[in-house]
Amino acid sequence: MGKNDFLTPKAISNRIKSKGLQKLRFFCQMCQKQCRDENGFKCHLNSESHKRQMEIFGQNADRVIAGYSEEFEADFMELMRRSHPRARVAAKNVYNEFIADKYHVHMNSTKWYTLTEFVKYLGKTGKCRVDETPKGWFISLIQADPLEEIGKDRKAKRDRAERDEEQRRKADIEAQIERAQKYARVDEGLADMPQGGELQRDEADGQPLKIALTTAAPDRAYGKPPIAPSSAQLLAVMSGPCHNQTASIPANTGRKDEPWLAEGIVVKVMSKALKDSGYYKGKGVINKVLKRFVAEISMLDGGGILQVDQAELETVLPQPGGTVCVLQGPYRGCQASMVGIDEEQFKANVRLINCKQAGKVLSTDYEDVSKTASCS
Repeated sequence: MGKNDFLTPKAISNRIKSKGLQKLRFFCQMCQKQCRDENGFKCHLNSESHKRQMEIFGQNADRVIAGYSEEFEADFMELMRRSHPRARVAAKNVYNEFIADKYHVHMNSTKWYTLTEFVKYLGKTGKCRVDETPKGWFISLIQADPLEEIGKDRKAKRDRAERDEEQRRKADIEAQIERAQKYARVDEGLADMPQGGELQRDEADGQPLKIALTTAAPDRAYGKPPIAPSSAQLLAVMSGPCHNQTASIPANTGRKDEPWLAEGIVVKVMSKALKDSGYYKGKGVINKVLKRFVAEISMLDGGGILQVDQAELETVLPQPGGTVCVLQGPYRGCQASMVGIDEEQFKANVRLINCKQAGKVLSTDYEDVSKTASCS
C-alpha cells in the first residue's frame, strides 16, 4: 500500500478533519481555501497563488467586495424564499442554515461586518420585514403581490410608450421648424425680386391695347426645357496613315461643376459613344486643355487623339508610392505621393511633395487627385 493511498490512516485522518466547518479565521475567500490551523494559514499567505490573487484584489478592491456582497445577498434571499417563504424566523437561525454549506460566501468578505448590519440592510431596502425583540432579530420575507407586479409592468410599458410618443412629437416639431426656416429663406429670396403690379393704362394716350400671342417653336414641346447636346459628341482624330475622323463638340452651357482638368494627368474615358471605337474605359494622358471643360487626350492604347468633355472622364489612382496631381481645393496643381486608400470612407491619402506644405498628408476624395503621366 502506498504512502498516500486512499485507505492509509493519514488519508482517513485528513478526511475526518476536513469534514464540516472549520475555523472562519483560517479561511481565504479570494483563494476559496480553508486551512486547519494557524501554521497552515500562514503558509498559504506566503504562497505565490495567494499573492497573485491579492494583486487582483488590490487593482479594484471595492468592486471585488461589492461582488461578494451581491453573491451573499442573492444566496441568502434564495434560502429565505426556499425554506421560509411565509414564516417569521430568527435571523441567526437562517444564518446558521446558510453557513451549513461548506462553500458559502463568508460574511467577512462582504461590506457587512455583522449579521445585525445585514438584517438592517434587508429592512431598509424593503426585501424583508425586520423586528428587534429581546430574543434577537426576526425577519420575514415580503411576498410580492402578483397583481401589483402586473400593474408595475403595465405602468412601465405605458411610461415607455409616452416617452416614445414625446420623442416622436419633438422630432416632428423640429422637422416643421426646419421646413419653416427653409421656406422663410426662399420667401426672402423672392422678396428681392420685382413684384408684379396692377396693369395701368394711360388715358391720355387714347390708343387701344394690342396683345400679340405667339406659338412655341415646333421643335420644342411646351413646358419642357431644350435638350442639351450630349457630351459624348467627341472630336476624334485617329492617328494613322489610313483615315481621319472629325466631329464637333457643342458648348456645354449652364454647367454647375468646377473644372478639374490639368495637363499631364492620366484619365479614363467613360463615354459609351466610343465603345465601338475601342476607347471606352481606355486610359489616356491630357496633352492640352482646350476649354475649361474640354481636353485633348492622347490614348495610351491605340495611339488615338481625342477631344473629350470633362463629364465623360474619370480620374485614375496609382499604386501607393506613385505620383498624383491635386485637382481641387487649396492645393490644386501641387504634386503629391500616394500613401494609401481608405475604401470605407472612399478617400485617398496623399502626401504633398513640391509645395510650401511639403510633407503634409491630405485625405481627399477620389475625384480630387489623379495619376500623373510621369508615374505611368
